[in-house]
Amino acid sequence: MRVVLAEDLFLLRDGLVRMLEAYGFEIAAAVESGPELSRALAEAAPDVAVVDVRLPPTHTDEGLQCALAARRARPGLPVLVLSQHVEQLYARELLADGTGGVGYLLKDRVFDAEQFVDAVRRVAAGGTAMDPQVIQQLLSRRSAGDQPLARLTPREREVLELMAQGRSNAGIAAQLVVTERAVAKHTSNIFAKLGLEVSDDDNRRVLAVLAHLDRDR
Repeated sequence: MRVVLAEDLFLLRDGLVRMLEAYGFEIAAAVESGPELSRALAEAAPDVAVVDVRLPPTHTDEGLQCALAARRARPGLPVLVLSQHVEQLYARELLADGTGGVGYLLKDRVFDAEQFVDAVRRVAAGGTAMDPQVIQQLLSRRSAGDQPLARLTPREREVLELMAQGRSNAGIAAQLVVTERAVAKHTSNIFAKLGLEVSDDDNRRVLAVLAHLDRDR
């Protein structure tokens, strides 16, 4: 699996390169600026891009904008964005086209190698990997005065958070130490209470949930 990596901090970039190579990834390019990232994405045709939001020369959202431009040129290009902080606007922009193959992780997650590598693989396969803190903020922002969310039980909220991170029913069951049948029942209840169409497609259900949680009031 070929990866284009963009991170302006040398030590973190070098560490990510070594980590990904240790798990069998091929680093097609490891760059430190927006212009270099744009060239690498166009020339290397990677299986997945791992991109810091803020890159030179602007140090604002250069990395994100380069990734979005690359996805417009190559629809469905898998992109995993790394950020120092939760920026809901960035998450919305990344999810806007609804095609999947996207992820948004805080840089703290990078230090958990297995979790990070799992997210890269999930995104590369066309899935969705959203940071738990992003999901928590979306849930918190929507919960006050939002009657459908208020109707969810504590367990259903746990399932919803894991679902929105991109986990399958099997993954949720393992995390919560329950049966898949129990998870399936919870997800059906969640979809009913949120007014969403039931789906067995993991990526489509993640995008549907995120779209519901992050829609304008």
